[in-house]
Amino acid sequence: MQKTVRFVLDDRIVEVDFARFPELKPTTTVLNYLRSLPFHKGVKEGCAEGDCGACTVVVAEPGENGRLVYKVIDSCLVFLPMIHGKQLITVENIALTGKKDKILHPVQQVLVETNGTQCGYCTPGIVMSLFGLYKNHSSPSLEIIEDALTGNLCRCTGYRPIVEAAATACTGNGKDHFSEKEKEILSMLNSILSGKETMELKQGKQRYFKPFTLAEALRLRKQHPHALVISGSTDVALQQTKKREFLPEILDISGVEELKLFRETGTEYGFGAGLSIEQVKLLSESRIPVLHKILKIFGSLQIRNLATIGGNVGSASPIGDTLPVLFALGASVMVSSESGERMVKIEDFITGYRKTGLHKDELITEITVPKCQEKIKTGAYKVSKRKDLDISTVLGAFRLNLKDGVVTEIVIAYGGMAAMTKRAMKTEQFLTGKEWSREIVVLAMEILAGEFSPISDARAEAEFRKTVSANLLLKFYLETTHS
Repeated sequence: MQKTVRFVLDDRIVEVDFARFPELKPTTTVLNYLRSLPFHKGVKEGCAEGDCGACTVVVAEPGENGRLVYKVIDSCLVFLPMIHGKQLITVENIALTGKKDKILHPVQQVLVETNGTQCGYCTPGIVMSLFGLYKNHSSPSLEIIEDALTGNLCRCTGYRPIVEAAATACTGNGKDHFSEKEKEILSMLNSILSGKETMELKQGKQRYFKPFTLAEALRLRKQHPHALVISGSTDVALQQTKKREFLPEILDISGVEELKLFRETGTEYGFGAGLSIEQVKLLSESRIPVLHKILKIFGSLQIRNLATIGGNVGSASPIGDTLPVLFALGASVMVSSESGERMVKIEDFITGYRKTGLHKDELITEITVPKCQEKIKTGAYKVSKRKDLDISTVLGAFRLNLKDGVVTEIVIAYGGMAAMTKRAMKTEQFLTGKEWSREIVVLAMEILAGEFSPISDARAEAEFRKTVSANLLLKFYLETTHS
């Protein structure tokens, strides 16, 4: 059993032994760890829930091509063991420090030249988002730049000079002093990752398990059925950072590479439960456009780099962005235990408010999505108070099969209309076998309005949700008729 967390910081391997540092615990966030160090206080806490980006850092890890992959993340949501085997990069690291002076990184230099900073509270996070953009894109489009900055709240400067800085700086094909040290860093990371022994950490009454194989993850799941399972921790971390809850037992499956595989057959796509939302977004762009469309406005890049498809499904949130789309697509969930695996239709898997049919010895291992025939029409629409980085008020997803203008099959699924993602079965039954016309759809909208009893909350009144859900059906009709 491994008893320490090891990662690269400041170009050297850092080892955190919780037995030697009683002030730390396994669920200490990377943000709070960095703030405890004397020379890494550029990272800030603005919201402690991944909403403002003041805590943005970059992690680098070995990729499939033998190169480092750089990802921006919110350090307020990441527990220390989650960065085991990664390089942690903060705003203090990205300038090149010489013997006599300091040479700013291109993104820093251009941000100064374009007057892209004022108070400095948000600037370190913005710099790190631009650094992540620099390492991943050369001459990025405006859409890519705006997406990279979606997770960073600028409290006083305004985004125009920051966007200008990004467009000007990110033209070097990612070349910088990190490129020169890549082989050295890769060697250090590979030495950390060479061991596949399960990490077992204990501090006081808290226990934290981090397996690196699926077999070991399933063994631990059976042995510790009450442990909170995390992969990206974007949901679970809030129990600690916002609700101040003590998390006694954690099973961290973020290191299980077998859960990060993607497969494609002639009839279906299989997304490993450990694939990040950003990875699923990229994989679905040409394969499942309707899913890609929704994932483009799922949180921010920092969140999408952490959150996983399995975690989003497993949370069973009534306002989760992926669930209505997966309902409409007829997806299934593969769940596994030491005794075997089983496939469950996703609409049967979600059983209630934040409840699933997952047994206490099981893990979600794959989300399977059938391929749609070309004649099948799909659509999904998210309604929220703002376009980016917001929780759904209502999300409607649709699948339609027509023959000679008559509905042979239709699936209508909504999030935000009940205690769980739910299909509008009465409306579906009414439409099936009828002409796909505006007159019929308007009648279906009346049935739909009485099919749900949504609640009123901070995001919307119940009547608004009813009106919106009906209007989304009409929107789908118009798009499928006049496209």
